[in-house]
Amino acid sequence: AILAAQRRGEDVETSKKWAAGQNKQHAITKNTAKLDRETEELHHDRVPLEVGKVIQQGRQSKGLTQKDLATKINEKPQVIADYESGRAIPNNQVLGKIERAIGLKLRGKDIGKPIEKGPRAK
Repeated sequence: AILAAQRRGEDVETSKKWAAGQNKQHAITKNTAKLDRETEELHHDRVPLEVGKVIQQGRQSKGLTQKDLATKINEKPQVIADYESGRAIPNNQVLGKIERAIGLKLRGKDIGKPIEKGPRAK
């Protein structure tokens, strides 16, 4: 339709969408650059080892391997390994998924306590 309109000599307005049709998911972002410049004074918070141990204990109590837990929450097994070892930068979405999968709190004051199942908001 656009080519036909151009052939007839009509005005055609087109706009380029940013990064349309390109694989830009691996582009370097500002956060990546910050991580590269990380020094002793400027460092990113990591998951506390206490949280890593709670994840590991909860996972083992449910009889799950790191790979099983990762599959259950739609993440890579390396993500679980990083969280358990305390190397990961905390992400609330991932922590929430792990909390629901193992049934233990990982955020707030009562880390390691079971999650109370209450009515969900719609």
